[in-house]
Amino acid sequence: MLDHGSLPPVFKSWLVTGATDGIGKGYAHELARKGINVLLISRSPEKLIDVAKEIEKKYGVKTKSLAYDFSDDDSIYQSIKRGVTGLDIGILVNNVGMSYGYPEYYMELKDEMTKIILPIMAEKKKGIVINIASAAAKHPFALLSLYSATKAFVSYLTVGLEQEYASRGIIFQCVLPFLVSTKMSRIRQSSFFVPDPYSYARSALTTVGVESTTFGCVSHALQAFVFDSIPTWLYRKVGKYQMMTVRKAAIRRAQKKQ
Repeated sequence: MLDHGSLPPVFKSWLVTGATDGIGKGYAHELARKGINVLLISRSPEKLIDVAKEIEKKYGVKTKSLAYDFSDDDSIYQSIKRGVTGLDIGILVNNVGMSYGYPEYYMELKDEMTKIILPIMAEKKKGIVINIASAAAKHPFALLSLYSATKAFVSYLTVGLEQEYASRGIIFQCVLPFLVSTKMSRIRQSSFFVPDPYSYARSALTTVGVESTTFGCVSHALQAFVFDSIPTWLYRKVGKYQMMTVRKAAIRRAQKKQ
């Protein structure tokens, strides 16, 4: 675990997972720009140090960094619990979720990120949980089957939690981005339809408390409208063709490297 910087006993902040790259980093920067302290969680200690220093220098806020790899076994959540003990976390930007074997209230399940933070919010009867999913949750493509399915899980999870805990004053939101210019998308140049992660996060944050499910920005909402308007067979055919094209190009690049 990496602990960056000294903090006061009460740390009123947002917790952002996956905070060193892409949309997570965009949220961290945008929140810090608004003067909010940020608790950063990601797997790379080196990247966390760089991002924390960058945010503190640029925005003058406090940060705390915890390095965890969510692909490790469930024991990491006990470490995370200890890492957030005593911190006043009001809002969680999260894309980590786990399924379970039978119907049960969420706070009765075994640990994962939302489960750890939710009791803090429930006790104070206020809080916000933002789950970053993907437009693939609504419009799945061939060759992205597993990715689409996991994002659909995040979407359904958010709806279920909203029904369980809205009466305790907790707001839940699911964010469904299309392409954003991140390392994962491998698109370096941003545009109207492919925004950079900072402007995307800035736009998406304006929808918190307004929309329980959001595409995050105007250009992505327009893309969703187009997808909803054309026949399913057509977008699936076009989507599969695009994915096959991307796959072939990736294979060619891999072969050249060999």
